[in-house]
Amino acid sequence: MIRVLIVDDEALIRSGIELILNAAPDIEVVGAVTGARAVAEAERLHPHIVLLDIRMPDVDGLTVLDRMLARPSPPVVAMLTTFDNDEYVAAALHRGAAGFLLKDTAPDHLALQVRTLAADGVVLSPKVTSTVVDGYLASTRRQPADTVLIDTLTDRERAVLVHLADGLSNADIAARLYLGVGTVKDHVSAILAKLQVANRVQAALMAERAGLLDSADPDKGERR
Repeated sequence: MIRVLIVDDEALIRSGIELILNAAPDIEVVGAVTGARAVAEAERLHPHIVLLDIRMPDVDGLTVLDRMLARPSPPVVAMLTTFDNDEYVAAALHRGAAGFLLKDTAPDHLALQVRTLAADGVVLSPKVTSTVVDGYLASTRRQPADTVLIDTLTDRERAVLVHLADGLSNADIAARLYLGVGTVKDHVSAILAKLQVANRVQAALMAERAGLLDSADPDKGERR
């Protein structure tokens, strides 16, 4: 079971997300709390995934994120936000959030996104704006230009990057490209090094900003 903790200042949002996720056979919501109780409940309940409201009146969501990620064996934390151009999102991604979801995410997509997070995938709202992408990348890296770095990737690494940016886990990418999981891990490590980024989220956002996803062939599964 994927254990999920929901952190949001609005009771209606908490109960709505809890109801949706608990309907999934492989997901258990172990807690739904306000920001003031978030860190203590995470320590008590040991969730795999935390869905964390980025803006709360009682405590700053970024502060809660920092405290959770500072714990030994921290959970995977994804930010909940109302606005797709929320400037806080870039800061959260820079601090280690695994992605972000808009609060108006379709119910049938929510459980899928939680599963993606549990499999070490990247979750970014499809409504991600250039403001968020540019703000995040500008805060984490400088020159050379994204396209220059992406041009250093091999065709296979580009294929892996496209699927990574689509939120696929290493196992899913391996199945799609007819590769071993270990081989995919090696490709991901090479991608992060060549793109001069620290994590999968940053690589995914770079691919988004460079237009790699728009121009990519969706069928990258040829055998080699």
